[in-house]
Amino acid sequence: MEIKACLFDLDGVIVDTAKYHYLAWQQLANGLGISFTEEHNELLKGVSRMRSLDIILELGNTTLADDEKMKLATQKNEIYLSYIQRMKDDELLPGVKEFIEEIRNKGIVVALGSASKNARLILKQLHIEELFDAIIDGNEVTQAKPDPEVFLKGAEALQVESRSCVVFEDAIAGVEAAKNAGMACIGVGDPKNLSEADQVISGFEGFNLKQLATFLSDKN
Repeated sequence: MEIKACLFDLDGVIVDTAKYHYLAWQQLANGLGISFTEEHNELLKGVSRMRSLDIILELGNTTLADDEKMKLATQKNEIYLSYIQRMKDDELLPGVKEFIEEIRNKGIVVALGSASKNARLILKQLHIEELFDAIIDGNEVTQAKPDPEVFLKGAEALQVESRSCVVFEDAIAGVEAAKNAGMACIGVGDPKNLSEADQVISGFEGFNLKQLATFLSDKN
């Protein structure tokens, strides 16, 4: 295939913000007198903020009115924001900035496709906002992955057909979203979890455009 555009998920691909979600939920749970461990945190992965709160309340056998839950959900987001507002560019995952710079230098356009409503803030904190020709985040989409909306909007913003796009994703739902959009997909992480991707890399360190082209050379 001819690669004209690359679209990147944010968390787990460019940066790891999952730890800050965990710390924010833990702080909130502790304030409610509920023990919240890393093992408990696994129950929250890929789950909405309100459902995550319900899970924590269930762990503590606690029931709250809807208005109280809304206040707590807002409080959690404020705690999370306080963490990411202190992020530095050394929290970028190894090799990803260099890879994006390489593909841009070769004329490939780049977009972010993330469900995070804080994506722009995170990119700004990491000093890489200018590396993206388009940013599609949780403020611009209504359908969650595996729905392809976020990537289709990214391709539209870049003015590139889906068949010429490559998506980089670390989650099963994200890989499915890329496939549902008719795009090639490179999984970032554990091959066992990302078997639907066209190829899987452990990370971007040492990865380059030539390797990407080789991976996808048999795709039309």
